[in-house]
This record gives sequence, C-alpha cells and structure tokens, in this order.
Amino acid sequence: MSVPAGTRAAAPAPAGSARTAQAGSGPARTVLPPVLLGALAILLWQGFVTVLAIKPFILPGPVTIGEQFVTNLQNVVNGMVVTGRNALIGLVLGAIVGVLLAILSALVRIFDEMSAPVVAAFAVVPIVALAPVLYTMFGANAETARQLVAALAVFVPVYFNTLKGLRMVRPVHRDLMRAYAASSWQATKTVTLPTAVPFVFTGLRIASSLAVISALIAEYFGGPVGGLGKSITSAASSSNYGLAWAYVLGSIILGLLFYSAALGLEKVVSRRAPTA
Repeated sequence: MSVPAGTRAAAPAPAGSARTAQAGSGPARTVLPPVLLGALAILLWQGFVTVLAIKPFILPGPVTIGEQFVTNLQNVVNGMVVTGRNALIGLVLGAIVGVLLAILSALVRIFDEMSAPVVAAFAVVPIVALAPVLYTMFGANAETARQLVAALAVFVPVYFNTLKGLRMVRPVHRDLMRAYAASSWQATKTVTLPTAVPFVFTGLRIASSLAVISALIAEYFGGPVGGLGKSITSAASSSNYGLAWAYVLGSIILGLLFYSAALGLEKVVSRRAPTA
C-alpha cells in the first residue's frame, strides 16, 4: 500500500548527529549569556556615568578604568603576583590542615566533640582584628601574617565540608568493611575518603575565593609594601580613583583565576572513565 507523498514522514536524524549538534551548541549556551550580560552591564555603566556626569571619586567609568588598567598593567600584574602568592600559600596550608583535622574528627569522636567549639570560634574571627595582631607577632616586614589570615579563612569551609563528606558513607558500606575486618584507616581510605571527595572540592571552590579576599584585606592593615590591597589604598589616597579601580579589576581577575583553577582540578580528579 503506497503512502501519499504529502503525508510521508521524514526519516529521523541519526543519533550521533543529534549528539554532535548538542555538544556543539553546549559551550555557546554556557559562555554567551554571561558574556552578553557583562557587556550590557558595562555599556549601561558607562552610559550612566557619562549622562549623569558622575565624579570619578564616586564612580569612574569602565573606559577610564580600562585605560588605567592597560597603562599600569605591569604594576597590576606585580600586585597580583604578591597577593596571589600569599593566597596560594594560605590556600594550600589551610586546605591540608582542614582535611587532616576533618579526618581525625571523623575517626575519633572525642576529638570531634573537643574541636567543634574551637572551629566554630575560628569561623567568626574577624580579619580586621586578627591581621594587626599577627603583624605584631611575626613582624611588619614579613608576609607571614597575610598567609596565615588566608589559611584561617580557607581552613573553616574546607574542614566543615570535608567532615560532612566523611559522614555521608552509607551504613551498608560500613557494615561491609566490618565484615571484612578492616581497620578504621582501611575503611577510611577505601570507602570514606572517595565518598568525601566531592565535598572536599566544594570546600576548596569556596575557599579559593576566600583566600584571595582574605590575603587582600590583610594588606590594608600593614605589612610589606606590595600587593593589590596596598596598591588600592595608595591609589585612592592620592585621588587616582581610576587606578584604584584598575587594581580592583586585577583583584577580580585573580579571584576568578583561583576559582577556575579549583574547578579545573575538581574536574580532573573526578573525571569519569569513558563509557563504551
């Protein structure tokens, strides 16, 4: 029985081509919306500043900030290196201590009960009060205070997220390890740590930005000359507000670099094996 030409159904597209089309349009759907939104915000910002003739000490325009950023690019990069180094040292130190103490708290109940109020106290320590004290302890010419401030800011989210992940193991898995007569460390290494990995990286992603913010804020309260925080205050005190905002832009870029590095490391570690 013949089918009329007008009612003949089109052949479905191969599944492979559909997946290829979706894969090709995926990055565009992910990247284009924030880029377009950012461009629109910058245009509105510049138009707002120009039309209302806003003074630079209140809010400079993106064009002025961009010019200062390009003109003083080497100084901005130098400040990013100083702040980034302190933030990186604090991030590594705080993450290592946070993970190790979280593992110890998961293994030893009495330690968990003793450390809980101490960690809670660390979570509410204000940087503005801690930084001057650390400068007095370690000297105003050392970067140690800034690194310790960043480490403290990193320690808290990494500790809490890691401890939460360590407690997410299913009871059936714990029972299986007991049936195998596995020790506490063997059970932790085989079952608990793999379960906690996503939570660890969640803490690291949060802490990566906090490390930059904390190291930058600590620079406001003393220490060696250098870093983005000192550069921002120096430019603002000399009424060069466009340059101060250029250093702020450098701080934003540095924070995004740290966050992107943490996100990339998470994807590398948690990458699944290719399926057939």
